[in-house]
Amino acid sequence: MASVVNDAFPSDLQGWWNTQGEWVEEPNERRSGSSGVQRLNLHGQTLYAKRQVGHIYRSLRYPLGRPTVLRERDALLSAARAGVNVAQIVFCAAEQNPEGWRAILVTKALDGFVTIDQWYAEGQRQRYGEAFHSSVLEQIANTLALLHRSRRQHNCLYAKHIFIRVDEQGAAPRAVIALLDLEKSRLRLSVKQAAMHDMLQLRRHSAWSTEEWQSLISAYQIAMQRSFPELFNAERKRDYRPQ
Repeated sequence: MASVVNDAFPSDLQGWWNTQGEWVEEPNERRSGSSGVQRLNLHGQTLYAKRQVGHIYRSLRYPLGRPTVLRERDALLSAARAGVNVAQIVFCAAEQNPEGWRAILVTKALDGFVTIDQWYAEGQRQRYGEAFHSSVLEQIANTLALLHRSRRQHNCLYAKHIFIRVDEQGAAPRAVIALLDLEKSRLRLSVKQAAMHDMLQLRRHSAWSTEEWQSLISAYQIAMQRSFPELFNAERKRDYRPQ
C-alpha cells in the first residue's frame, strides 16, 4: 500500500505519522472516525498529509470498512493513468489493529497552481485576454473529458477543485489544468453516468455565465466525441459564491 518517491523521506507509516506539520484542515469527526490534513515542509518540498483514524467507507467489496484514503489513492492513480493532472502520491498506507484503523496519504503540493476561482479573482483573465480565456475553458473541458472517458466520476466536482497554472516557458502562454480532492471519486458503469453527474454538479457550483458555460460544453462534447444536449442549459446555484 506504500509508494515512496524520495529516500530522504520516512519509509513507513509510523515514520510519517510521527512527522508533524501545520493543520490546513483540522481533524473532523465523521465516518466513525476522524480525518484532517497537515502541510509538511520536508527537504525543500511542500507536502500534504491526510491523517485518518477510523474514517472508513463500506462497499460490497469491503463490507467491514476500509479507510477512505485508500479509495482516494486508487482514484489518484486511476486519474493519472487517464492523463489527468493530479497530486503525485509520495506515500500511502493503512493498518488495522484491535483499536481500529489508522491511515495516511501524503501527496506533493501542486506547485504553481491556484483554483480557477482564485485565478479569476486575481484578474488573470484580464491580464491574458479573452482569446486565452477561451483556451482555459477548452483545457478544463479536455481534462474533464479525460477523466470521464475512463468512466471515473469525480463525485465532488466544484470549481474550487479545478486548479490552473499558466506555463509561459514556450512561445505563447499555455493553461495547464489539474483536479484535486478525489476522495469521493468512483467508477461508473458508463461514461455518460460519470459525465452527467459531474458536469451538472460543476454547473451548480461554478460562476461561469451562460455563454461561458456553453463554450465549455461545446469543447467538452468535442473532446468526448458525443453530444450532451442536457448540459447546455444547465443552471448554476443562484447563491453560488466563488471560494
